[in-house]
Amino acid sequence: MKRLRGVLFAGPCIILATIFFGTISLAVSFFDRTGTVQIGVARAWARTLLAVSGVRVEVEGLEYVVPSGSYVFISNHLSFLDTPVVLANIPVQFRFLAKRGLFQIPFLGQHLSRAGHIPVPREDPRASVKTMQLAAETIKEKKISLLIFPEGGRSHNGELQPFKEGGAYIAIRAGVPVGPVVITGTRELLPWGSGIVRPGCVRLRILEPIETARLSLKDRGRLTEHVRTLISEAQASSSPSLQARFRRFAQE
Repeated sequence: MKRLRGVLFAGPCIILATIFFGTISLAVSFFDRTGTVQIGVARAWARTLLAVSGVRVEVEGLEYVVPSGSYVFISNHLSFLDTPVVLANIPVQFRFLAKRGLFQIPFLGQHLSRAGHIPVPREDPRASVKTMQLAAETIKEKKISLLIFPEGGRSHNGELQPFKEGGAYIAIRAGVPVGPVVITGTRELLPWGSGIVRPGCVRLRILEPIETARLSLKDRGRLTEHVRTLISEAQASSSPSLQARFRRFAQE
């Protein structure tokens, strides 16, 4: 029954909503050079997608987020649902690092560029460094936040993969906090290789942000592993040692 609902109702609604909100976003982009209104449109799209799919999101940790603040949110990545779940529920001005290939897709690429999202040339290490530097400067100049999936892609088996250091590099260079984010349940609702969203409940947990003001770029590896450990522990259980680990790292 859930699969049938996804095929006959949720799937067509998602396609129509994507076309509808995408068209609005593209039109708005000619008048909104900051990308602020476009992110609002994208947030409305994300909420619509979750609603028509029957996906309920339990959110924890919003008290750690200042809507006017800037963060580099670093999250585990289980499903294509992860981005709309975060976008719909964390109230900040988001931008994303996205594969350069997405910017070459007609309509989608125009939307991404006009909204201020940043293309990542994964095949060119030197260009990737320049992209991270650009991302850091964008955060500082526009007072925005960035969402990064440091595993480099979705986890095929649900297990946490090694983290790349780009998120920590950007946060330290921009001088903004890292916000660890833990997502659970999306893989069950939209598994790897499936195009049908099943209704159900997912959990979005925002952990206490980690300040980077006193860190240097030499600390990016240590910060990356620390964030990965926190996300891994939070995935397994609500460890009572988490708060102590946050404070200990900040004092080191």
